[in-house]
Amino acid sequence: MKQYKNILSKYLPDNSVDQIVDLFEKNPCYLKIVNNRSTKHGDFRKMPDGTYQITINYGLNPYRFLLTLVHEIAHLIVLKKYGRVKPHGVEWKWTFQHLMLPFFNPDIYPRELMGVLANYMKNPKASTDADINLSLALKKYDKENGKHLIFELAMSSKFIHNNRIFIKGNKRRTRHECMELNTGKKYLFHANAEVDLVNK
Repeated sequence: MKQYKNILSKYLPDNSVDQIVDLFEKNPCYLKIVNNRSTKHGDFRKMPDGTYQITINYGLNPYRFLLTLVHEIAHLIVLKKYGRVKPHGVEWKWTFQHLMLPFFNPDIYPRELMGVLANYMKNPKASTDADINLSLALKKYDKENGKHLIFELAMSSKFIHNNRIFIKGNKRRTRHECMELNTGKKYLFHANAEVDLVNK
């Protein structure tokens, strides 16, 4: 577990590393740090040989990395304890809430994040990005990458996603209907999706 500690110390808030290593000692799992994915921050799966694997995007800030990692460890524990149940059902919510309690500490999370994080944890969703307040609060700790969030853009703004140009349209609940410029096809984008703005 020493190698885990050395690796995790590069990605996690300092005072959380030992507690995370302890969770891995109790719940053995292969951890893989992977290239950033636009659709998810992390995932968990049971491998064909019966072992478990968690993948986390390498570019997450320490506070999002910790939250994402605990989210995925909760999936591991739920699978071992309950078997196949609803992925983000009551068993996972309770387990995730329980696992996060030791990390609700101003020595780990900045005080300005504690309030929005506590509010999110009352009824955690499948993705932290589903909570706009939490997503924005966490984004303040990201390295500047020049990207913009969909909901911040003005109506009819042009933006680039996956090397395609889109025009922002009307909002439908948590997603925005956007039209691809070349094909005229419409796609739904989450309000917190990160995109590049087309320079006029």
